[in-house]
Amino acid sequence: MKTKHKLRHAVDLLCSRGPATSETYTRLVLDCVRANDVHQAKRLHHHMELHFFQPHSTFIQNRLLHLYAKFGKLLEARNLFGKMLKRDVFSWNAMLSAYSKTGSVEDLRATFDQMPFRDSVSFNTMIACLAGNECLREALQVFVKMQEEGFDPTEYTHVSALHACSNLLDLRCGQQIHGRILVSNLCGNVFILNSLTDMYAKCGDINRARWLFDRIGNKNVISWNSMISGYVKNRDPQKCIELFCEMKLLGLKTDHVTVSNVLSAYFQCGYVDEASRIFNEIKEKDKICWTTMIVGYTQNGREEDALMLFSLMLLTNVIPDSFTVSSVVSSCAKLASFYHGQAVHGLAVHRGVDNDLLVSSALVDMYCKCGVTSDAWTVFKMMPTRNVVSWNAMIGGYAQNGQDLEALALYEKMLQEHLKPDNVTFVCVLSACIHCNKIEQGHEYFDSINKQHGMIPTMDHYACMINLHGRSGYMDKAEELIQGMPHVPNCLIWSTLLSVSAVKGGIKHAEMAARHLFELDPSNAGPYVMLSNMYASCGRWKEVASMRSLMKKKNVKKFAAYSWIDIGNKVHKFVSEDRTHPETEKIYDELNRLLRKLHKAGFIPDTNLVLHDVGEKEKYESICYHSEKLALAYGLMQKPHGEAPIRIIKNIRVCGDCHVFMKFVSKIIGRPIILRDSNRFHHFNGGDCSCKDYW
Repeated sequence: MKTKHKLRHAVDLLCSRGPATSETYTRLVLDCVRANDVHQAKRLHHHMELHFFQPHSTFIQNRLLHLYAKFGKLLEARNLFGKMLKRDVFSWNAMLSAYSKTGSVEDLRATFDQMPFRDSVSFNTMIACLAGNECLREALQVFVKMQEEGFDPTEYTHVSALHACSNLLDLRCGQQIHGRILVSNLCGNVFILNSLTDMYAKCGDINRARWLFDRIGNKNVISWNSMISGYVKNRDPQKCIELFCEMKLLGLKTDHVTVSNVLSAYFQCGYVDEASRIFNEIKEKDKICWTTMIVGYTQNGREEDALMLFSLMLLTNVIPDSFTVSSVVSSCAKLASFYHGQAVHGLAVHRGVDNDLLVSSALVDMYCKCGVTSDAWTVFKMMPTRNVVSWNAMIGGYAQNGQDLEALALYEKMLQEHLKPDNVTFVCVLSACIHCNKIEQGHEYFDSINKQHGMIPTMDHYACMINLHGRSGYMDKAEELIQGMPHVPNCLIWSTLLSVSAVKGGIKHAEMAARHLFELDPSNAGPYVMLSNMYASCGRWKEVASMRSLMKKKNVKKFAAYSWIDIGNKVHKFVSEDRTHPETEKIYDELNRLLRKLHKAGFIPDTNLVLHDVGEKEKYESICYHSEKLALAYGLMQKPHGEAPIRIIKNIRVCGDCHVFMKFVSKIIGRPIILRDSNRFHHFNGGDCSCKDYW
């Protein structure tokens, strides 16, 4: 501070007088450079111009240019550069540096092309700026041109070139640069070795990356981070954790990059609590750490924790970026938490990230998964740019919410805008064809995957076609399609056949599909339960007992069916005949009151759907207290008035009795109900459902 104070006093003194000598200006400019005081430099510059001072050499002006460049003062640098009567390579390099600092790539290119002479610094600045601004191929082209013009790349040149190869995932080019480094005898440089390690790791050659890492004699934190992040990117989280533990044993200091990668590794392994413990131990958490935790929670089914952590992040005044916001929106989508989603949308608008492609696509998906396609469409229409992910979110959202014709029309519009569909697009389109029973159109779309768009149909596409045939009653065609597939049928294919057989009552095809699933995935309870239920619906209790015995023998555990509802910023979860909720008595009173009302309107619970060999009373109690009915009763109890829809989510497909029940309720109470099950959305309104009973 004393130095800067003295400098300011000296410049004040100069400004109170007339013109100074070249020596005085030189001394003061050098003092500004040493003190990094760009403000006083600007005052000096103004004083020189005011008194028409013209230096004999470029020394003073170059020092000012470099200082302006260092602090990103582009306007001042341009002004000075334009008035210079003499320019040397240092002057031009200073302007390149200024443009590089401010990310002005177009001006950088133009200046580089205009240079009457260049040196290695010119090329280094050009390559580093291009590589840092995603002009990766161009950076490599300049790297080649540098050598063609007779300049030897320095360690900084190689680092920038390797950075370009890493981001391009161009292993071959990276290997060529590695060869040149060996010839130049630069392999002892830690910065180059770190860049090589990072390049090989990002390009998928993790073993070569580790080989290089082990040979770095004086590893720094960047060396460790390159290898640790490499293991995370190559889906080898266990090795990442081992390396982190080794780093700690050596007493090495970690940084936020290290911790974020290790948190990602723990989440990849499913060690959520361990990740939470490490996160809580961090004293100063940056935005990357917070975002890693939020994404990790979301990916591991802990969406509520993700939302709570996001709230805590905001309370600690850490400003979220677009990636953080999009991850939180995804959590809201998975929970179908419309009110949380709206709040995060408002925050995105306030932070100015709502038009970010990642955020807006997530918002479209969130509104669709909350059953509000009108809001999704509003966001979609307002997007300044859209990619295939955005279109897929909207098309898939329409298909899931029973607006199948809108989904197909939007797909046609996507094609008109010359956007190439991907595999997900066709899953959405074929799903829409399934729900609206458009067999011929479905076939046309399926054939177009290869014929028009040059893609090979995936297992997902074949599963859609099996579903389309089966639901239309053509089970034999579905079987023929499986036999003619170019792929070996996997669990998805046989599960689809089993599922559609259960809907259509095709026991022969169900048994065939179940046999394959017992072999492919013997620990999955789904096929055993589904086949057992089909036997029970036919009254074949001997086979039901056989299925249960087989499950017991193989130690297969049945997963619980549950539903949840978001009330008062809290998610309330229910299972069938649940009595664990604090307000259980009130919930059952409300549900029984509702059942009595529905009985008068003609609703009779379908006890034939109870797939247990028990008495009629037990069947009645079992069918009447399914999880989605309890969730609805709680929703009506908490919000008895209003026109807003009641939103419920179920982790498996809604049963036939609950489906009819919801239709009756929507008519009797005159209020929409939105039920999202594992298959699709059901919008119940006035006694009808958006799925047209084709669920």
